[in-house]
Amino acid sequence: MKHALLAPVFACLFAAPTIADGCPSVPDHATALSDLIAQARAAQSEAEGRALSDRMWQLWTDAPDAHAQGLLDKGMERREVFDFAGALESFDALVAYCPDYAEGYNQRAFVHFLREAYETALPDLARTLDLSPRHVGALSGQALTFHALGRDAQAALSLRAALELNPWLSERHLLTHLERLEDAL
Repeated sequence: MKHALLAPVFACLFAAPTIADGCPSVPDHATALSDLIAQARAAQSEAEGRALSDRMWQLWTDAPDAHAQGLLDKGMERREVFDFAGALESFDALVAYCPDYAEGYNQRAFVHFLREAYETALPDLARTLDLSPRHVGALSGQALTFHALGRDAQAALSLRAALELNPWLSERHLLTHLERLEDAL
């Protein structure tokens, strides 16, 4: 009798997916991203380019499952209210759960950047770009981070790479300054 009562409980435990099952595959948005990059390159105005950037962000922030999306959303909410410790806790959990999801690393790098922990941000930006080489946000974030560290030649390289993908980034105006610094060397 006792075993008969526990059977439904065990059935539910073993049938339900758990966090221990691991993160599912990252959504493949390669074709959609290629289309948006092509559209951004052909855009005729800053407003059009910015709208395309927003659509790119929708792809990058599309997490592999509801649990990962919850961690991403919570981390971003915490960051927006300057709770950097809470944001890092969420992004650390996201990276641990979904180590192949680039946006977890990118968002964690952004928090480190905001905290002015620039050297700490760089490995997360590199990992983001390993996983998602055409992540325009990570490329521009890398440029800003290198610039904050006084590594302006590297900043210019990263920014040029970002602008190749989307020439309408607000950071594009920094390139002139970086190029003047390069010329002065």
